[in-house]
Amino acid sequence: MMKFPPFSIQGKTIDSFARRKLHSLVTEIHKAKKKKQQQVAISISKKERAKTMEHDCAIRKENKAFRYRAAAIIVEDNCVLFAGNETDDYFYSVGGAVHMGETAEEAVKREVLEETGVSYEVDHLAVIHENFFMGSSGLKGVECHELAFYYVMKPMGKRVVTSQSRTMSGVKETMHWIPMDELDNVKAYPSFMKEFLQTQHTGVVHIITDERV
Repeated sequence: MMKFPPFSIQGKTIDSFARRKLHSLVTEIHKAKKKKQQQVAISISKKERAKTMEHDCAIRKENKAFRYRAAAIIVEDNCVLFAGNETDDYFYSVGGAVHMGETAEEAVKREVLEETGVSYEVDHLAVIHENFFMGSSGLKGVECHELAFYYVMKPMGKRVVTSQSRTMSGVKETMHWIPMDELDNVKAYPSFMKEFLQTQHTGVVHIITDERV
């Protein structure tokens, strides 16, 4: 650590005054540096989201779109984890588009970590879901066809999420633990979630839903 010799004002030695001034200056420099790093991180994050979108397994042509998606079924204390955002008036499953060259299992673990900040492990593939619906937000008015692989994740024994994720359009997302017996009282997708969780299954279930009307 750099040491400064004591100096005086009006004949009084005040080396402690110099140290306080130096400490204040260093603190301000650190604050400015941290702010700059945060601004750079936000800039990089936006660029990475744009880059990621280019490699999603998704196709859009005029008013029709297709997407290959991996999603998670996370249950803790009889509550299911759903995502929401500041724009849409409904909840949706945690997950996202599979990237080119990526397996669905790799994708779901990546998406869960990005959205929750928690590294959940896959238990098993539970549902293959073919879903037809009308898009919202950035896909408003677009007729969507989605093929999704739903994986049951191994419970962690606690309901903790730490991430501040955003949608691909940059809208802030929030995580919500919804009690299973209250799923009928909220607008949440996929619509089959409550019935599926209350039924015993011995293998992968294939579900087709059409919500275009």
